Amino acid sequence: MENKHQKMPKVAKVKNKAPAEIQITAEQLLREAKERDLEILPPPPKQKISDPAELADYQLRRRKQFEDNIRKNRTVISNWIKYAQWEESQKEIQRARSIWERALDVDHRNITIWLKYTEMEMRNRQVNHARNLWDRAVSILPRVNQFWYKYTYMEEMLENVPGARAVFERWMDWQPDEQAWQTYINFELRYKEIDRAREIYERFVITHPEVKHWIKYARFEENHGFIHSSRQIYERAIQFYGDDHLDEKLYIAFAKFEENQKEHDRARVIYKYALDHIPKDQTRELYKAYTIHEKKYGDRSGIEEVIVSKRKFQYEQEILQNPTNYDAWFDYIRLVEGEGDTEVTRETYERAIANIPPSKNKQFWRRYIYLWINYALFEELEARDYERTRQFEIRQKNLTSARKILGMSIGMCPRDKLFRGYIDIEIQLREFDRCRRLYEKFLEFGPENCVTWMKFAELETLLGDIDRARSIYELAINQPRLDMPELLWKAYIDFEISQDEPENARQLYERLLERTSHVKVWLSYAKFELNNQTEDDMNVRLSRRVFERANETLKNTVEKEARVLLLENWREFENTHGDENCKDKVNNKMPRRIKKRQKVIDEDGIEQGWEEVFDYIFPEDEASRPNLKLLAAAKNWKKQAADTPLEENKDNSNSSIDDKTEENESSQKSSSDRIREKLLASAKNWKKKIGSAITEDNSNSNENANKDDRESYEINNDSSNEANSTGDKENGTEQMETES
Repeated sequence: MENKHQKMPKVAKVKNKAPAEIQITAEQLLREAKERDLEILPPPPKQKISDPAELADYQLRRRKQFEDNIRKNRTVISNWIKYAQWEESQKEIQRARSIWERALDVDHRNITIWLKYTEMEMRNRQVNHARNLWDRAVSILPRVNQFWYKYTYMEEMLENVPGARAVFERWMDWQPDEQAWQTYINFELRYKEIDRAREIYERFVITHPEVKHWIKYARFEENHGFIHSSRQIYERAIQFYGDDHLDEKLYIAFAKFEENQKEHDRARVIYKYALDHIPKDQTRELYKAYTIHEKKYGDRSGIEEVIVSKRKFQYEQEILQNPTNYDAWFDYIRLVEGEGDTEVTRETYERAIANIPPSKNKQFWRRYIYLWINYALFEELEARDYERTRQFEIRQKNLTSARKILGMSIGMCPRDKLFRGYIDIEIQLREFDRCRRLYEKFLEFGPENCVTWMKFAELETLLGDIDRARSIYELAINQPRLDMPELLWKAYIDFEISQDEPENARQLYERLLERTSHVKVWLSYAKFELNNQTEDDMNVRLSRRVFERANETLKNTVEKEARVLLLENWREFENTHGDENCKDKVNNKMPRRIKKRQKVIDEDGIEQGWEEVFDYIFPEDEASRPNLKLLAAAKNWKKQAADTPLEENKDNSNSSIDDKTEENESSQKSSSDRIREKLLASAKNWKKKIGSAITEDNSNSNENANKDDRESYEINNDSSNEANSTGDKENGTEQMETES
């Protein structure tokens, strides 16, 4: 028989998949399971033994089980412990003791076996057995402090104080840790044995020579009223450690002890001694404690002394880390000078100037030189030691020596600041011939320094030698290299204006424009012409002419922002001094601001994306290129018209080849006629639009240019030379897309 196809059982479909109103959480399920005790098994039934034979049989079976477990693995200590504890529960102390001894034979260094064994003896009040076990345990394992603690505790509970003391003495022979010593001391204190506790402390601080133990010993004496003994312990601790192992904690504790005894002078001496002998990097807490003490019990001078001492330490640390940190030296020296100790200040200055800068960089030497200057001022004004301050000859009215020193300094290290300082001194002394010679030397040293040329010319102007000043300016502007030529030209022009020589100033502007066509020069030139008042408003016409020249010149530059700045200033000028025609003329030249995208290329020449930039479109530039939009529109219309013959070719696909050729030629001719008509119409519309935005002269020239472009374009269409005109059309389209 063929096997019938077994049908799958139908699964009940859940009609309502919405969540129930009352949700059951996992916590609720666990709580209900706990309440119902679903996972807890019932306890095994208790076995009741009613006669000795049954008990003996039970004990035999249990012992056999324990022995079998031990025989399987003797090293499992838990089997031995369970076996011994079971024998103890059966009141078989001898058997339990035998099992513990067997376990010790297996592992006599196991601490748990010893503890369980002795606890069993103590529970059953077998004191001698327990004492023997503790003796055996501390003899075998003397470094296990737990045995000693329990042994002494048992003896003390039995009120065997001499026995407990003997156990402690045996323990101390092994030199245990500090907690064991402290336990022994507390044991003696419980029985009021102060002298014994003091002896234990003496042995303790020798066995563990740490600062905190000496402090504990001193506080023990202080708490029991032995003030003199406590002070002696502190002094012994300081002598014990000596000068090589000083610790601020010991001195702080000693000072606080004296403070508690109202001995504030003693505490202050201790703080000062510690600050003088302990290394500075280890006295942070000491400074803090000393400051608190002085704030509580000291006066203003004491507090300031603490603060100064702390700041000295901080400066010493900074100088130690970086000896050429001259700012730290300045602060340190200022702090030392405030104390008024001349020798200490001089020593600090000598330490500072001994740290010469590692390189010849001016940045490092500038601060170093000020150290010498401050040192000299200190020796002159504070110490009154003039022999140490011979370089300040001017204040001693020794001009000859001062000039020699300055001349030597210029010869050894010519610097701008040194020249200017020397020149200022000679100007104050009214030695103008010396000033001229110094300026000449200065210009030989740095001929590119425009400020020096300007100062030299200003000096000659003040002396009334105009021709000499003009000659200096001429020499200056003819230098091949200048650091700030714009300042020099401006100073020269201002000089000519101040001398009422507008023609010379005008010639200077023209010479400057031959070298540069910067927009600021043009604006300054126009402002100069405007401010030069003349009759019949000639200055306004000259200024307008400057603006026009500037506009023509800036047309050929790529900096459109400069041209926009020029037109804005020109518009402000016409709004103030021009008529309506002039205003309209300038307004027609104002550009349009557009936004366009350009590629962002990094230093490696990799494109990083696009960015939006603002550009300016000037009407004059658009008028000079009228055929670009026309060519772009022609290209778009050419593409639209090219789709028509393709559709006609698809409809006549079943006709002959000759018919197709004729139809294609006719369709091409008709499309070219339509294109020509559209181009003519668009040219007329475009002509009307641009005619309203430019002047009449420009519109006439634009019409001629448009006519020539249109004729050339029609000729190109009739001859079907699309290859020659493709590049021009594409360029026009790209320019139109950029401007839009």
